[in-house]
Amino acid sequence: MASAALEILGLTLCVFGTLLEMVACGLPTWKVTAFIEANIVVAQTIWDGLWMSCAVQSTGQMQCKIHDSMLALSHDLQAARALTVISSVMCVIGLMVVIAGAQCTNCMKTESVKARVVNVGGVIYIISAIFVLVPLCWMANNIISDFYNPQMPAAQKREIGAALYIGWAASALLLLGGSMLCCSCPSSGSSGYSVKYAPTTRATSNGDHDKRNYV
Repeated sequence: MASAALEILGLTLCVFGTLLEMVACGLPTWKVTAFIEANIVVAQTIWDGLWMSCAVQSTGQMQCKIHDSMLALSHDLQAARALTVISSVMCVIGLMVVIAGAQCTNCMKTESVKARVVNVGGVIYIISAIFVLVPLCWMANNIISDFYNPQMPAAQKREIGAALYIGWAASALLLLGGSMLCCSCPSSGSSGYSVKYAPTTRATSNGDHDKRNYV
């Protein structure tokens, strides 16, 4: 019972982590304009994401443009695109693997095999968390390095956007949920001892049971 509850809790955390990861992947707020000048009243705010860039006017209007070429992007954006997509696909695969081996499903009969399948699903979730954590930390490091670079113009400096924080939260949920799934063990109700039954007795030709069966 405790093992099944642990599986459900771990799978729930992984599902929420997957949803947050997909949200972070689609949001254009990976990099935002840094207000470091004395005059904080600016005409527009720039958002940079994996798939598009948006300009938010002071009047509230927003215009977005999808990146025309992937090769024209910086190396961190290219890596972030590839790794987040791979991580999302792995999360979907991990969900199917865990459901197939969960104790609340009947896809498999042997408890030991089901536990191993759930463990494999937990490993998949942990790997997917690492895949999404690498581009997040890489991009955050580049943003901080450019921000404190004195040779970088003030207009080109960016700050960490909300998408990075959402991605870090998703990575934490995936790591925690995957670790719980890796701790899954076979149900205690299945015993390792085999039950042996005595052979049935047969009557002799005169209708009496063989006395050797009672020795």
